[in-house]
Amino acid sequence: MGIDEAKLNAFMGRFVGDLSAAFHAPLVLVGAELGLYKALNGAGPLAPAELAARTKTDERYVREWLAANAASGYLDYQADTGKYAISPEQAFVLADPESPAYSVGAFKIVLSMFRDHHKIVDAFRTGKGMGWHEHDASLFEGTEEFFRPGYVANLLSSWIPALEGVKGKLERGASVADVGCGHGAATILMAKAFPKSRFVGFDYHKPSIERARELARQAGVDDRVRFEVAASKDYPGKNYDFVAFFDCLHDMGDPQGAAKHVRQSLSTDGTWMVVEPFAHDRVEGNLNPVGRIFYSASTMICTPASRSQEGALALGAQAGEARLRAIIEGGGFTRFRRATETPFNMVLEARP
Repeated sequence: MGIDEAKLNAFMGRFVGDLSAAFHAPLVLVGAELGLYKALNGAGPLAPAELAARTKTDERYVREWLAANAASGYLDYQADTGKYAISPEQAFVLADPESPAYSVGAFKIVLSMFRDHHKIVDAFRTGKGMGWHEHDASLFEGTEEFFRPGYVANLLSSWIPALEGVKGKLERGASVADVGCGHGAATILMAKAFPKSRFVGFDYHKPSIERARELARQAGVDDRVRFEVAASKDYPGKNYDFVAFFDCLHDMGDPQGAAKHVRQSLSTDGTWMVVEPFAHDRVEGNLNPVGRIFYSASTMICTPASRSQEGALALGAQAGEARLRAIIEGGGFTRFRRATETPFNMVLEARP
C-alpha cells in the first residue's frame, strides 16, 4: 500500500496536537487544585516566583507549569518581562468555578477514563458492562463540576422557560423529581430558584446521594429538597408535576422501562424534561469535535453503564432525537418535541 506523504504529514500534525493536549490535561487539574489559575486571575502579569509565593508552591515547578500553559495557549507569556498572565477569556474557563463556561471538571472525567481503561479493555473482550459505581471517584466529581456550569448557564434562563407552562407551575409551587441526579447540581439550582416548589432527587449511587445532601445543606435549600437512593424504574412517588432527566436516559439499560415509570409517576398534566447530549440521527452528522467528545465518553462510560444493567440497550451518548423519540413514545407519551438546544445538549419535552 502506497503512503501519501502529504496526508501522512497532515495526520501526524493532528496526532501531535492531540498528544500535546493529552499531556497538558493533568496540568490543568494541578493548576485548579493548587489555585494557580485563581491566583493569576486579576493579578496582572506575574513572574514564576511571584505566583509561587502567592500560592505557597515551589518556584521551579511553577515555572515549568507556566511555560507548559503558555505553550498550550492556556496562559499568555510576555517575553520582554518573563511574566505570565491569564486573559479574561482564559480565566472564564479555567479560574472561576461559578462561571457558566468553567470546564476544568471535564479533565476529571478524562482522569477517570485513564484510571479505568483496563476495565474497559476487559469489557471489550468479554462484552460485559461496567456500572457507574465501578468507576474511579474522579468521574463523579468531574461530572458535577463539568455539567453544573452548563446548567447554570441554561436551565433557568432558557430550558425551563422553553417548556409549556412549567415555569409558572414551579413559581406557584410544584412537585418535582430529578431522576439520575448525581450530586444534585441541577436539583439544587431549581430549588434555589423556585422556593415554593418541593424537589426530590433520585440516584441509585449512594455516595452521590450523600454528597448531594451535603451540598443541599450548604446551599440552604434542604428545607425544600431531599435526596434518596432509588433507580429510574422504581423511584417512589406519584402525581409529580415535573420530572427531569439530565444527561442520563442514554446510560440506562432499559430506557423505555424508565419512560413507562415516569409516565406512571406524572400527574395527568405533568411534564417530563429529558436533557440529552446533542446529536444528529446519523453517524456522519456527529463527526465533529463535540461528537468526538461524546462518542469517546460513550465508549468508556455510557455504553458500559447500560450494558451492566437489565435490558442493556446501550443507546449511547449520540443516540439522536429519532431513537429517543421512539423510546419516549414507547413509554406511553403522546406529545413529544425538542423544546430547545445548545451546542452540547438537546432538551426534549414529553407529556402524557
